[in-house]
Order: sequence, then structure tokens, then C-alpha cells
Amino acid sequence: MNVLAQAAPAKLNLHLGIHATLDERRYHRAESLMVALDVCDEVRLCEDASLVEPAVVCDPPVGIPAEQNTAYRAAVALAKRFGKTPAARIDIRKVVPDQSGMGGSSSDAAAVLRLLCNAWCIDVADPRVADAARSVGADVPFFLDPVPTLLVGAGDVVAQKFPRLSDPVPVVLVRPLGPGISTKVAYAAFDECHEQPADPDPLCELLRSGCAGPQELAQHLANNLDPIACRLLSGVAEVRDWLLAQDDVLGGQVTGSGSCVFGICATDDAATRVADAAHMRFGGWSRAAHIV
Repeated sequence: MNVLAQAAPAKLNLHLGIHATLDERRYHRAESLMVALDVCDEVRLCEDASLVEPAVVCDPPVGIPAEQNTAYRAAVALAKRFGKTPAARIDIRKVVPDQSGMGGSSSDAAAVLRLLCNAWCIDVADPRVADAARSVGADVPFFLDPVPTLLVGAGDVVAQKFPRLSDPVPVVLVRPLGPGISTKVAYAAFDECHEQPADPDPLCELLRSGCAGPQELAQHLANNLDPIACRLLSGVAEVRDWLLAQDDVLGGQVTGSGSCVFGICATDDAATRVADAAHMRFGGWSRAAHIV
């Protein structure tokens, strides 16, 4: 059987602005500027005519029924739109931690969409592919083509794409021990008490200019779910405050609704030093990586 493989990169929100206003679907209006990381799950897909639905296996297991997995839902959504049978075995080697705000499950779903498009000779740019992606989750359309991207609507509509960074930007990633923050809980807390979102235009201009180095990006970070995450989990607040106090960290914040906190560093050595120190201090999951 022909086995196809695809890396599924994690993401960071350099900007996340959530508005109190809701759309007709009762989703919050959002501006989300996302970038990909060189930290990736690995997704492998093998068509199997003996199946009538996707067979999804995650290593390590994620503790949910297969039919609730985003990879399963993506395969079914794409098959429905193109009149196909989603007869495929899908194996996912998980590296990106769950409930971290790094988009691991959304990236896995997008990888499945790209792999099935390859297997079925479908153009990934076909609008039905993006429609399938949005049906699975707001972040999934970004991962179909994970260059720096501004998404609007509910954070699920691609508004602008920007050139890839001229050089990878070092970052340190720290996810505290314990359970993460569900998106539903984070938005419920946002509805009770929230800050107004920042304007994404300065960051968009920076990315368009091609001059987005570590120092420049660090000066334009914004996420009005950051204080929500810190309020919901004291461990997130502790990690964020510690990271921002490190001499080697130029700027940082929670990504998405948490619970991972990232810091932008000037050099790879600095990111490695801070990641090692974070692991010694907090345990949990920490890693030096790059925005790519």
C-alpha cells in the first residue's frame, strides 16, 4: 500500500485580538496572525479499500474516540465534498502538546487534508478544501499553507498572507504541568471580563516590509486572551512572568488561549538556555524552536 507522510507544524499567535461582538454563528469576531514553528507532529496516511471510514491511531494516545479526532473529521469532511469514501488509515506521532494553544490537532487535520488531496488528485487551492478545513476548526485553514497569515471572521478566514521570514526566529516554548485550558472555558471567561483587542496593522506592516527580526517581532506581540489564561491557571501566569524577566527573552506571551507561553529570543543559544532553565524550574514541556 502507498504510504504518504506529512509534517504537521505547530503555530504561534503573534497577534490575537478577540472582540466581544458575535457573528451569526455566535462565534466571536477575531483577528489572528499566525506563524508556523519547526516543531511538528508527523502524520502518515495509507488508503485501505477494506475500510469505510478513517482509522486513526495517535502515539501517544490522546484519550478521545477516533470519530472525535480532528484528523478523522477532516477526512470525512473532504470526502463528503468530493464524493469520496474516506477509506484510509491515519497514524499520528504526537509531538505538539494538547491544550497548548499551538494548534497541534488543527495542524494534524490540515495534514490529512493535504495528504488526501495528493492521493485523490485534488488541488489544495480548491475552495471546497478550505470549506472542509473551516468545518473542522478555525485554525485549520491556516495550516493548509502555513506561511505568516492574518485570519479574520472567527479567525477562520484568510485575509492576508505575508512572505516567509528571511531568517528563522528563535523562540522558547514552555507549557506548564497539568491540564491545559479549553477554548470553551477561555471564551466564557473572556465574556465575563476582557480587554479590548490591539490593532494588528503595525504587525502586518512589519511582515510586509520583510524586516521582521526577533527584536521587531517582540515589540509587536499582542493577545487579549493572555490575561484570561493567566487568570484561569496560576501556572501560566508564573511561567509568563518568569519568561519575561529573563535577560535572553525579548518579549513573549501566551499563544492562542494557552496554556503554552512563548518567548522570542535573539539567538538559538539563548532560546536553548532559557528552555533548559524553564524545564529545571517548572518541569512540564519546554523546547527551543524557531518561527519559520
